[in-house]
Amino acid sequence: MPTATTAPTDLKALTKHLRHDIIRMIEAAGNGHPGGSLSIIDLLAVLYWKFLKHDPKQPAWEGRDRFILSKGHACPALYAVMAHRGYFPTTDLLTLRKLGSPLQGHPDRLRLPGIEFSTGSLGQGLSVGLGMAMAAKLDKKDFKTVVALGDGELQEGQCWEAFMAAPKFKLDNLIAIVDHNNGQIDGPVNEVMNIEPLTDKLRSFNWEVQAIDGHDLAAIEKAFAKAWAAKDGRPQAIVAKTVKGKGVSFMENNIAWHGNAPKKDDADKACTEIKNGR
Repeated sequence: MPTATTAPTDLKALTKHLRHDIIRMIEAAGNGHPGGSLSIIDLLAVLYWKFLKHDPKQPAWEGRDRFILSKGHACPALYAVMAHRGYFPTTDLLTLRKLGSPLQGHPDRLRLPGIEFSTGSLGQGLSVGLGMAMAAKLDKKDFKTVVALGDGELQEGQCWEAFMAAPKFKLDNLIAIVDHNNGQIDGPVNEVMNIEPLTDKLRSFNWEVQAIDGHDLAAIEKAFAKAWAAKDGRPQAIVAKTVKGKGVSFMENNIAWHGNAPKKDDADKACTEIKNGR
């Protein structure tokens, strides 16, 4: 039976490489979302290398854990992870957003094996993940369903209907990750439509909530381990405080880089900073 593989000995070096790929594929596309891709990549790296049960050679394997990137515009991060886990050749990353490429500007399950749900219309992923988690309970299957949401996305009412429903059905096999970078296309989340106090709200909905630094690899691993072990009927939420554009000084906390592709000079500068350890 396929299982999650052992993480590379230097996961931090891997995340640098993944950040480099994110910058280069968006540069090549001339379009894309670097800010939110760079903020979530540490979470996805730990998830795909240390916890998620999956088999790149059998993407539809029934026993796999399910992952939904509800904030679908951050798909360059997911594509970088999937390429390095063996779902497709890493050379395909530079086809992002090209006509005929399976690497669409938002994840498309009909084009790319390994994508569980086509996302991009924000607010829907948690509801779909809830359905998958309910199916696992009804069918007595032991797979987990993990959904990654943006904090701006939580301004969508459908998210809160799903947050309300999951505890009713005792879905302790459902894990929600909030990429809490406080940035959306129109500005800071707390100015556009404040969602705070987020952790208190989720706890009041009867979720088990962990608030962590979303760039601390050890803290991410510890949070996933706790969420994976949950057996008390409560769904699990990990609120990860992150930095939009993490790793590139001129992109960090800069809303202008939410959906703006770097030109060659900026991409070169970004990759140098990533290599040197920002």
